[in-house]
Amino acid sequence: MEQTQGTAAPPEEDAPFGLVRRRVVLAVMCVALMMIVSMVVGLTVALPGIARDTGAGQAELLWIMNAYGLVFAGFLLPAGALGDRYGRKGMLLVGVLVFGASSAAAMWVDDPSVLILLRIAAGLGSAMIMPMTLSIVTTIFPSEERAGAVAVWSAVAAGGALLGLLISGALLESFSWRSIFGLSVGLAILSAVLVAVIVPTSKDPDGLPVDVMGALLSVVGLCAVVYAIIEGPERGVTDPVVMLAAVGGVAALVGFVLWELRVDHPLLDPRFFRIGAFAAGSIVIVMASVATFGLFFVMLQYLQWLKGYSPLVAGLSLMPMTVAVGVVSPLAPVLVRRAGLRVVLTAAMVVMAAGMGVLTTLDKNSSYVPVLLGTTVVGAGIALCLAPATDSIVASLPAAKQGVASAVNDVTREVGGALGVAILGSAFNSGYRSGIGDRRDAIPSDSLGAARNSIDAALAIAERIGGASGARVADAARLAFADGLDRAMLVAALFVVVGAGAVLLLAPGRSERVRLQEKQTG
Repeated sequence: MEQTQGTAAPPEEDAPFGLVRRRVVLAVMCVALMMIVSMVVGLTVALPGIARDTGAGQAELLWIMNAYGLVFAGFLLPAGALGDRYGRKGMLLVGVLVFGASSAAAMWVDDPSVLILLRIAAGLGSAMIMPMTLSIVTTIFPSEERAGAVAVWSAVAAGGALLGLLISGALLESFSWRSIFGLSVGLAILSAVLVAVIVPTSKDPDGLPVDVMGALLSVVGLCAVVYAIIEGPERGVTDPVVMLAAVGGVAALVGFVLWELRVDHPLLDPRFFRIGAFAAGSIVIVMASVATFGLFFVMLQYLQWLKGYSPLVAGLSLMPMTVAVGVVSPLAPVLVRRAGLRVVLTAAMVVMAAGMGVLTTLDKNSSYVPVLLGTTVVGAGIALCLAPATDSIVASLPAAKQGVASAVNDVTREVGGALGVAILGSAFNSGYRSGIGDRRDAIPSDSLGAARNSIDAALAIAERIGGASGARVADAARLAFADGLDRAMLVAALFVVVGAGAVLLLAPGRSERVRLQEKQTG
């Protein structure tokens, strides 16, 4: 497997453009990246308006959100391989056009089923865009500049979701939910023009055939597994549909691994995971994404239900986390060069766990201070781990495989995000329902079942009852909500600690990384 450990970027003498041109291309890639990551959570604040205007039920609202992520995750690997084979710029342009067209159509939709279909199309476009943005960055920058460029890309990938949430909240202050799709259309037009004019063409020079069977197995496996992750907390893990999706998805992924081990030109060679930096980076991104996406899901509810913040103010309250990501991300490559990948990634996981620990102390009477401290510390930990983990993945594979390397990075991020919402959402619901059960004396017996379903239902019951009795119901619901939040943040911290353990076992130390770099360069 010597050939799998080549450098991911061409040497300086092969860099086709000057420093200014490379930075302009990086900026264009960040615009395209921002367009898709901002949509991941930005639409959550618009769901009440969508339900009101389209008549969407709770199940339809769930799939308006999840259809995008399911298709996004499922098609990343084949999209990355197709970009390597036929051209990354072309694949990026097609993805931008598909994303923009589906967003434009969504502005005029009144049927929730049609909106779900358009979200599927947008997810497909995003799967074409995201791996191309990273692979273009890693192929145009020489090795000595690549880590810094990847740090900028990672900062946008991490902070774009919160920025999208903030912008969406601001739009909803004056406009309908359709304005969020209008923003996506504007960004798609801007991205298409910039990509067409500025971005260079690149592809695998060997022109190897695309592994069609591997692509099919990966799409079926990833889509089925993500579907099971999404539906499991809603339907229950013993539901026949969930079990079929989980078992079928795992079987397809096992088949994918076996097929890739025997085919001449695999879509993703499983032996890549023998490379310590590649395996460690992939695990870190999964664990960090579980923690951070779950944090967004739970904290936004906490800020709105318990603190009474509007969607815009809730988004603003989490902005210090984005600031921490932006400030710390450029420092991560410097720290890796000085201390080594293993030390920096382990420290990042510890920092994230500490921030989650602060958030476990929140209750219904907490001030904004622990929210500020906890989320800022988590943001710093994210910044320390995502850029080095991403760079360790793309640097482990040769330049011709950057589309696949970028897709692996993105798949781990998206699957981790789906896991985060599902697992931490389940932990939160479990804690909330348990908390309601512990305070059943404060809630009328005929309303206990409804109160256990959601804090929204519990507060509606409290308002209907009114007086001192209603106040006791509302207080019990808020205390139970805090119980659920604490449990979810504890689970998030445990995932991050597992990530730290994986780093210690798999990531190369500083001396080992230096020897590998010397071997690669000559």
